[in-house]
Amino acid sequence: MRKGAKRKTKHNDVVEEEESQPQPQPQPNEKQSTKAPSRAKPSKPHSQPEFFEDKRNLEDLWRETFPVGTEWDQLDSVYQYKWDFSNLENAFEEGGVLHGEKVYLFGCTEPQLVWFKDESKVVCIPVVVTVVSPFPPSDKIGINSVQREAEEIIPMKQMKMDWVPYIPLEKRESQVDRLKSQIFILSCTQRRAALKHLKLDRVKKYEYCLPYFYQPFKEDELEQSTEVQIMFPLEPKPIFCEFDWELDELEEFTDQLIQEEELPEDQKVAFKEFVKEKVREAKKANREAREARRKAIEEMSEETKAAFENMRFYKFYPVKSPDAPDVSNVKSPFINRYYGKAHMVL
Repeated sequence: MRKGAKRKTKHNDVVEEEESQPQPQPQPNEKQSTKAPSRAKPSKPHSQPEFFEDKRNLEDLWRETFPVGTEWDQLDSVYQYKWDFSNLENAFEEGGVLHGEKVYLFGCTEPQLVWFKDESKVVCIPVVVTVVSPFPPSDKIGINSVQREAEEIIPMKQMKMDWVPYIPLEKRESQVDRLKSQIFILSCTQRRAALKHLKLDRVKKYEYCLPYFYQPFKEDELEQSTEVQIMFPLEPKPIFCEFDWELDELEEFTDQLIQEEELPEDQKVAFKEFVKEKVREAKKANREAREARRKAIEEMSEETKAAFENMRFYKFYPVKSPDAPDVSNVKSPFINRYYGKAHMVL
């Protein structure tokens, strides 16, 4: 081979320069590796350890509580923000208002005009009402609206609602703890996907639902009220109004509607009779309610009486956070017409 000639070696196909002089060959007793030289492996970059924030024990409590009376098409908008209910979670800690208590929770929403990221908008604010009680505050739901002629008080189960135990995250592997739960939430098993198969009236009922509560030691608003809701059937548009049998004089009240062209002159007598009948019904209902309350108290055990007298309502709003609108200026102690006002707003 001439000087400077090139050839391929059997080691990694590396091209080497060789002199024309033959290279000395290794003797049989000399050790020589027949393996190709290993290539240097690129070192892996050191990855930073990933940290996942631990879930709080009651983190999903507010989400699991069904927002009663919220329109189905508004439910998704309720959860578009990252609401912070750490105040509700902290209430169960030692020193909190709910620590060691047996409680029943239900949700609701309050549409309010609030500011978020320099924009004013109407937002469905989630609210959680907590009832401290040794037994469920009620197994009924009230259904009422301006469009309905009369309210209905029906069993919760007719609307697929019931009180169910809430299991904190750290105990969800243990079925035994379900029997020892101190936290119960109002749950609804009605699937949204099945709504299209229901009649419209049935679907709308969910929007008019209010958690019902009857406090035997306190007069109901209906017992005290002297007003009746009037919906006089008339074509093409019925007449909606309120009549107070203590403050309003029926003749003057009717003439005023005629003057305002709400009521035709030829319907005056019929309208007055309609109002009188509604007043009689309301007075009868008030008498029956007072009698039922008196009887309920007489038949009540001392333990149950004490439970009703010591029952407390707490209303929780989301706390201020950068991920959701600030609702601190729109808080209200009012729960609904059955529960009245909360003992404390948080």
